[in-house]
Amino acid sequence: MKITDVHAHIFPQKIALKASGATGDFYGIKMHHDGMPHTLKNELSRAGISRALVCSPATTAHQVESINDFIAEKCEKYPEFVGLATLHPETPDPEREILRSESLGLRGVKFHPDFQRFAIDDEKMFPTYKILEERKLPILFHMGDKRYPFSNPHRLVTVMEKFPDLIVVGAHFGGYSEWESVMLYPRSRNLFFDTSSSLWKLSYEEAARLISHFGAEQFMFGSDFPMWTPSEELEKFFKIGLSDEENEMILNGNFERLFGL
Repeated sequence: MKITDVHAHIFPQKIALKASGATGDFYGIKMHHDGMPHTLKNELSRAGISRALVCSPATTAHQVESINDFIAEKCEKYPEFVGLATLHPETPDPEREILRSESLGLRGVKFHPDFQRFAIDDEKMFPTYKILEERKLPILFHMGDKRYPFSNPHRLVTVMEKFPDLIVVGAHFGGYSEWESVMLYPRSRNLFFDTSSSLWKLSYEEAARLISHFGAEQFMFGSDFPMWTPSEELEKFFKIGLSDEENEMILNGNFERLFGL
């Protein structure tokens, strides 16, 4: 069975340990890996995973271009990688960077509202969402951290009502630690979820219930490397106990359908 990991972070070698350590500190979790591209490649191979959707969110606007160049470069070097661009709420010309990122072969955008300190439904983001909607480029949103006011599911619901054709992937089963709000989401062909950074908190029974409610065709597997180890996250995923058909959709089929690969 072909498997794709749709949620993995990579960092340049000179800052990888610092960046992954800072992420661990943010969540109060010991990171499993250093975040270097070659480490991810090795972990994918060890897990029997064919490829990974890779990203690295910018915490300041001036980082955006260099991060997108880095992601594109590593996708060129490692055929196992498919890249997402980063943008920042203060990016001076988001349309220009979106077009540039597309020319580099990047296939969507990752936002981390809690790192980047913006509310998903902040109206200043609407012009950017409109561009991405028109270009049919998916957004991967970090979703649902109770500690911050930025990424609650109700904010994404507002955005989807405003931009019904926007393609969105809600990370962490759409909730991370906002499980009681996940049922706010509409059933929509344009709303997907990934399984990353969830199965250490969410019971397998609850995971199965959410997948059943929204449909296996709207879910994709993610590890959240370097926070977790892909092979261990894959082992947890199989414990949900889905059918072979559901597993095939979530582990690869939905990714290929969404990204046209």
